[in-house]
Amino acid sequence: MDLGLKNRVVVVSGAARGIGAAVSRSFAEEGARVALLDRDAAAGEALARELNDSLFVPVDLSAESGCREAIRAVQQQLGPVDVLVNNAGVNDAVPLHGPPVDFLASIHRNLLHVYELTHWSREDLVRGRGAIINIGSKVGFTGQGGTSGYAAAKGAIHALTREWAAALARHGVRVNAVIPAECDSDQYRQWFARQPDPELARRRVADLVPLEARLTRPEEIADAVVWLASRRASHVTGQHVFVDGGYTHLDRALTSGHQW
Repeated sequence: MDLGLKNRVVVVSGAARGIGAAVSRSFAEEGARVALLDRDAAAGEALARELNDSLFVPVDLSAESGCREAIRAVQQQLGPVDVLVNNAGVNDAVPLHGPPVDFLASIHRNLLHVYELTHWSREDLVRGRGAIINIGSKVGFTGQGGTSGYAAAKGAIHALTREWAAALARHGVRVNAVIPAECDSDQYRQWFARQPDPELARRRVADLVPLEARLTRPEEIADAVVWLASRRASHVTGQHVFVDGGYTHLDRALTSGHQW
């Protein structure tokens, strides 16, 4: 199936590892020209060597002018931005009882770059009738406890998905979000590794997922992102697409061991 993404310029933030790397690989498989934005130079350069017609842009997205300079580098070396995937973010566990300065730092770390990358890409996206896909989180819908900054940032990203879809509809720009829950990402693997019994911790999380009692694979997130960016989703905008095995919305009784 031709998704119409060949030679399209796609910017992926947080591209070097995990979901971002899976998204980048999926776009490259469709013939897109992928710009990999990340501060991990070793991983980013390795991925760029792996993918055809890609560009690694080393950047600290939280640094002043970092986002603007990253988009400028993409425009100069690959051309105008056709698709923007706002993926970068980290569940930094900033709690309600922490100092407000930590909360603000979490918002800056997880939210500001989403606005900035979109702002600096906007003119290209409007001219090319492009697409924006934001990577959200179930935490922004369900809460988690102990991570106020991340929850607030992801909740804002979910809201901005609708706001930008409304603001850009008249220009033909589509804006959607993909919402993971329990995904087999690098960040989650690192968390499992810190637990007293990593395999038991992983099994307990997986058992909470109604569909197949397993973690979502990054490639499954990537497939949804690529579809939303493609002409196969040409009349889809303002949507939150949950790729989570039913974790967010289905009845907890499904994972309780109760037999109906």
